[in-house]
Amino acid sequence: YRGVVPIRFGADALGAAVDLMTEQDLSGTRGFVSYQAASFDTHRLSVTARHRHDPTGFFVRATGFFDTTRNDYRIQVEVPDEQGRLTEETVYRFHDDFRQGGGILELGVVDKKWADRFILRGFLTGAENEIQHNVVMTVPYGEVNDEDLNAGASLRYDNAFSDEFAVSLVGGYTYLRTEFLDAAVCVYDWFGRCIRERPIAGEIEPFPRDQVIFDDTYFARLNFAWRIKPQHKLSITVAPTHVTRTGEDRLLSPESIDPLTAQRDLFTLVSGIEYQLNLLDDKIENRLFVKNYLQLARSEEPLPGGAFRTLNRDTNRFGIGNGFRYAFADWIYAKVSYEFATRLPTPQEIFGDGVLIVPNLELAPEISHNANLGYTIDLRDTRSGEWRMDVNSFLREVDQLVVLLGNDRVFSFQNVFGARSVGIEGSAGWTMKDEWLSIDANATYQSVRNTSSDGTFGEFEGDRIPNQPYLFANGITRFQAKEIGSRNDVFSIVWYLRYTHSFFRTWESAGIREFKQVVPSQLLNTLAATYILRARRTSISFTAQVENIGDQPAFDFFGVQRPGRWFGFVIAADLYTPTQENVTNE
Repeated sequence: YRGVVPIRFGADALGAAVDLMTEQDLSGTRGFVSYQAASFDTHRLSVTARHRHDPTGFFVRATGFFDTTRNDYRIQVEVPDEQGRLTEETVYRFHDDFRQGGGILELGVVDKKWADRFILRGFLTGAENEIQHNVVMTVPYGEVNDEDLNAGASLRYDNAFSDEFAVSLVGGYTYLRTEFLDAAVCVYDWFGRCIRERPIAGEIEPFPRDQVIFDDTYFARLNFAWRIKPQHKLSITVAPTHVTRTGEDRLLSPESIDPLTAQRDLFTLVSGIEYQLNLLDDKIENRLFVKNYLQLARSEEPLPGGAFRTLNRDTNRFGIGNGFRYAFADWIYAKVSYEFATRLPTPQEIFGDGVLIVPNLELAPEISHNANLGYTIDLRDTRSGEWRMDVNSFLREVDQLVVLLGNDRVFSFQNVFGARSVGIEGSAGWTMKDEWLSIDANATYQSVRNTSSDGTFGEFEGDRIPNQPYLFANGITRFQAKEIGSRNDVFSIVWYLRYTHSFFRTWESAGIREFKQVVPSQLLNTLAATYILRARRTSISFTAQVENIGDQPAFDFFGVQRPGRWFGFVIAADLYTPTQENVTNE
């Protein structure tokens, strides 16, 4: 979704949203297993099985997964020689292992008169992550680790009681335990050697930490939809969330006051009402909505000497917006939207993540005017194939823009008093009539600049917001052939192209220009080949992939090096029992 986000999501998201749809057809019995192996000792395994008893509508679905990688790819770093002079060396990352595993179990009833979906879902995941270096990749770490344990349950109920009235409800609870350990006495170099010992343990800060943080989250989203008349629809959404955090630093003495025990409570309630009007056989669609944003933040700031200072913030704001769409024909339409909105800070933005993102208890909500204008072409079943194009321009005028900034050790979310974002994004694609060739490309230009002379970053008025690319593009070309070795097989080759223009890692007016920290431009290519063999009850696929074919330097938003060229393959099998309808079609 581009432009305003439908209120049924119960979110304060701005500009766009992605709605990830899981498998909707739950009929029959089905199993899926996939295994991936790749460079840097990377392995991924996932298994899913489900069964539905069609007469009663009862179904069960279970999913399990496990990922592991050493991430020991090559990087270029500056290493001091015996005289202390820095020279560039190519080394392998030695402390960047990652492991994650978990499972999901779902039970429920679907496609019944009293419930389209009634699903109880439980999950449990765990992860272990080694941290290799500081934010700007200038200091190596050899023993910094964090671990996560995440568990929870949710209940979902969807039902259309009639053509006029429908309800959707989801609610649940999640538990997150984060452990962070930084208590090494060794000083490590980029070759993984302990070169000396510290007088006080701790690689990131000049003191050791062995801390555990607990997050308890309760959430719900309730949506009512009432079609008053065929052209008129009214929707109401209420979405509360409550997060409580506590913690413990296990290296503190019993008589010390632990700053992790400070109060951390955040209650958020996003609600809205939307009126949808369709006219001229749905050529015109208009959505007018009003939202209310409520957030109650209750927290305590640790002070020197062990005392706490209360920091409470109450936010209660209204927003309004309108989205208008006009279809010139079935295959071309225009959209224009405007929203006066508030984006409420998330728990991670205010309280940190317990690892490398530190708290900012005084973080303020974003308040913005947002406008979008776009055109879409979706032309199908022509003699020359399918054509698609989408162009969208946008403008955001923001007070208190929330951005993630970092020093040489940690990150924090900060407010920029005033910012303006102006940009245009476009995508285009074509698929041949027989589908053996398809081409898609997209590009985005955005200018996100500080417009305020006040506040912490007032001296950087007119600068681009750091750590944000302003020009990037992607392209995909797919060649596909069918019935090569059998009646139901498919072979495809896909070429991915990704470009990101260079951008500043810090404020662009700070420092001497020739010594500014810049994330270089990146042009990365990936090639993948897939062969799918289908039988009546089985589908098996094999994929081989080469990422970053040219072994070009790749970086994240903060200039940290990402892997160069790597190889991988995936094998997957889909096993299912066809329904009577599928048997008839076959």
